[in-house]
Amino acid sequence: MSADRHLVIFVKAPRLGRVKRRLAADIGAVAALMFYRRTAGKVVRRLSRDTRWRTWLAVTPDSAIQGGSWPAGGTRIPQGVGDLGQRMFRPMRRLPPGPVVIVGTDIPELDSRHIAAAFAALGRHDAVFGPAPDGGYWLVGLARRARRRDVFRQVRWSTRHALADTLANLPSTWSVKFLTPLEDVDDGVSFLRWRQRAREAAALARGAMA
Repeated sequence: MSADRHLVIFVKAPRLGRVKRRLAADIGAVAALMFYRRTAGKVVRRLSRDTRWRTWLAVTPDSAIQGGSWPAGGTRIPQGVGDLGQRMFRPMRRLPPGPVVIVGTDIPELDSRHIAAAFAALGRHDAVFGPAPDGGYWLVGLARRARRRDVFRQVRWSTRHALADTLANLPSTWSVKFLTPLEDVDDGVSFLRWRQRAREAAALARGAMA
């Protein structure tokens, strides 16, 4: 396992009515919880078994960190209090030296290729982002030398301004790399698009084996 590359996966305790609320409004609370459990488990297992980085699970709420419902893989740490920016800056500031990449568990297609690309980018750039179609981002990473700066202040989270606000916090001298856009599954529309992509991928796989 690489000790100087840190992947932080943000996870929330899988409780009915507490996760994927926008998605739950469209497909129902039980279906949203099942989607979250399944996706979080797959993403954590997929990413944590890669030995090119050390995986941390940033858990919320902090009181649930010792619970038995978390996916296997990674070292659990509390997210702590505050808005999303404050909670993301915390591991940037506190983890051992090395580049840090942060992701969530809202993208079923997320795999080790994306994380490896992010760490490769941080070998040449100060920051890396995985942009999302809604104006946010599915990944953020900072190089070791850049981690001391809080780039998450006064960001309008969960809006189309999130990425632009974060970029506005970066020093003009920093070099930034953007990865391939991916879509979070946050509501019924994005859920249906993901299911269509999954069906198409399965059909391609069956065709390749025929």
